[in-house]
Amino acid sequence: MKIKVSRKEHFNAAHRLFNEAWSDEQNQRVFGKCNNPNYHGHNYELIVSLVGEPDPETGYVYDLKALSDLIQQHVLRKFDHRNLNLDVAEFTGINPTAENIALVIWKILRALIDPKFDLKITLYETERNFVEFPAE
Repeated sequence: MKIKVSRKEHFNAAHRLFNEAWSDEQNQRVFGKCNNPNYHGHNYELIVSLVGEPDPETGYVYDLKALSDLIQQHVLRKFDHRNLNLDVAEFTGINPTAENIALVIWKILRALIDPKFDLKITLYETERNFVEFPAE
């Protein structure tokens, strides 16, 4: 019997979508206002979900306080109120799209959470735009 548990967190960050191999015109055409040379920000909503079997002694799939602590220490401290392009080493050479942000978060947490749990990242960049990794 597998159950999914989720923890919702929030962070604010700035970024610029830009491909160094392209001209300014091509970057502007592809990324539009997200290519602002002075960056722009989002209020991200992050949902981290784990799927597993409840522990027979605790009834927990995973202690959500422990999950919150992992997210706080290893994701929010790095990302919150930062410029993802300039301040976060994980984005060196990586365009910080919502897709890539979700993938980076997944990689960070996957290394810290027992592989017996399926891990899913849902990241809302805006109220209407969100990504999920892995895709179902």
